[in-house]
Amino acid sequence: MVRANGIDLYYEVSGGGPAILGIHGTPSSAVLWEAAAQKLAGLGRCIIYDRRGFGRSERPVPFNATDLSEHVDDAVAIIDKLAATPATIIGRSTGGLIALGLAHHYPETVRALVLLEPAFFEIDPEAAAWANALRRKILEAAEDDPESASEFVIREALGVETWNSLPDDFRALFVAASPAVLAEMRGQGLDLSEHPLQLRSDQIASISHDSPHLSEGFP
Repeated sequence: MVRANGIDLYYEVSGGGPAILGIHGTPSSAVLWEAAAQKLAGLGRCIIYDRRGFGRSERPVPFNATDLSEHVDDAVAIIDKLAATPATIIGRSTGGLIALGLAHHYPETVRALVLLEPAFFEIDPEAAAWANALRRKILEAAEDDPESASEFVIREALGVETWNSLPDDFRALFVAASPAVLAEMRGQGLDLSEHPLQLRSDQIASISHDSPHLSEGFP
C-alpha cells in the first residue's frame, strides 16, 4: 500500500529498470493486468495499482463523487513515492483518459504514452452522444439497484455475451466496483461524467512538446 491524497492505494511492482505505470479502466482492477505486468517486467520496472475505490484500494468516505483530477493526482503520488519519474504510462479505457490528463497537467512525470482504447469520447460527436446516453441509462438503473452499475457498463460496452462469459470471481470484482463507477459518473472530467475532459486537437498535439521526456522515445 502507498498513502496518496488521504487514501491507501494498493500497488504491485515487477522487474527493474525504466518505470512503466499501468492504469486500469472502469470497472477493473490491477488483477486483470497481472499477466501483462509480468511480460512488461522484461522491459522495465512495471507498476500496476488499483485506482481509488476499486479492488484492494481504499474507498473514500463519503464516496459520492470523484473527479479526473483526483485520479491524476493519485497517479502522480504513486510515481513520486516510488521514485518512478519519468514513467512510460500505459492507460486502458478510462485509464487512457487519466494518462492523457497526467501528460497534460504533469508532463515532467511522463516519458511515453501508450493509450489502449482510451475513453476520450469528446473527440467524436457520435461517441460523445453514446457515452452521454449510457451515463443516463446507468444512473437511472442504479436508482433501483446501485450494484448493477458495473454490469451495465460491461453489457453496454462489450456485450451481454462478454459479461456472461466472465468467471464468477471477475464478475464479483466488477460488481464490488459499482460504487466507484457511480462516483466517477457523478464527478467531473472522467469519460462518463456529465462534464468529461475536453482537450482541443492543438492541446493534444502539444503534449509531446510540453514534456521534457516524451521526445526521448522508449525502446
